Amino acid sequence: MRPDKFKIINFIKELIIRVDNCLDNFPKKDIELKNRIRNSSYDLLEIAYKANTSNNLEYKTMLIEEIIAKVKFIDFLLNLCYDKKIINSKRYVKFGEKLDDIVKYSTGWIKNLKQ
Repeated sequence: MRPDKFKIINFIKELIIRVDNCLDNFPKKDIELKNRIRNSSYDLLEIAYKANTSNNLEYKTMLIEEIIAKVKFIDFLLNLCYDKKIINSKRYVKFGEKLDDIVKYSTGWIKNLKQ
């Protein structure tokens, strides 16, 4: 698959890499939060691949909407990390930019399907 062929997958991969790199020094008491963020990021990738390979438009639209919901959940978890001062504002903004890209391309994908 060419990198420019399916940008949303690339954004999700970049998010996963950022999660793996930035969340190394998590406090032990918040390790469950770290695991939820990591697992949700991988779930996001799986959902995107399912949506990309599906030929059923209703199912594909439902999966893309699930991508958007999962991104909002990850954003909530990252906001919790920021509130607990586990990540700083710079990292939170970088995560937010990546999540915004995923949502932007997902909504564009839905609009494209409805045409």
